[in-house]
Amino acid sequence: MTSLPDSRLAHMSPSLDDMASRVLAEHASSQRTRTIVALAGPPAAGKSTLSESLCETLNALEPGIAVVVPMDGYHFDNAVLAPLGLLYVKGAPETFDAKGLYHDLVRVRADEGPVAVPVFDRPLDLARAGGRVVETHHRIVLVEGNYLLLRHAPWDALLELFDIRIFLDIEDEVLVPRLLHRWREMGQDARGAHERTHHKDMLNAHLIKQDSLSADWRWRLANAPIGSDGEDS
Repeated sequence: MTSLPDSRLAHMSPSLDDMASRVLAEHASSQRTRTIVALAGPPAAGKSTLSESLCETLNALEPGIAVVVPMDGYHFDNAVLAPLGLLYVKGAPETFDAKGLYHDLVRVRADEGPVAVPVFDRPLDLARAGGRVVETHHRIVLVEGNYLLLRHAPWDALLELFDIRIFLDIEDEVLVPRLLHRWREMGQDARGAHERTHHKDMLNAHLIKQDSLSADWRWRLANAPIGSDGEDS
């Protein structure tokens, strides 16, 4: 795991250390043997980087306690999306196996042994089955993804499984340049980047902001510089 760059830490409220302390305190004060945390927010808000950095911080405080389960691992494959006419909108709610994620988290909640989960390989643009394992020593499971708090079926079924709900808050004027940068880095020209940002990702971002249920904590990220982590989900 890689730490969050110092340039990003300056733009977070609360700080990474404070958020880790909150999660640990909530876990310790509960009667649960395992705490499942949802970290939701718009595309390119930085969820992947923040969740991995939060996991690293938690494990520095209590070795081996935390693991990340990324929602992106539940992308339907392009071979499934193409015949359905959904390849262009890949990343929209209907292009994920929300029920598969639900069933895996039910197994995580049951805490009856290791649970293998898929992870998304961005360079290959596909999910790798069994790419990560939630082990029995992982007492805090950080689930990160766009639609974890969405109030609509089938996503709303997930809500009962989350003990802590965190929403990553980011303004549109910060989000748009990050999305444009992401698409240019992925080889799109200026027109293609603009099209995908404004007619795809920002539509999803507005859905997430408007139709996600209230979070227990909001993690604010404002005026964040665009850097090498521009591919964050």
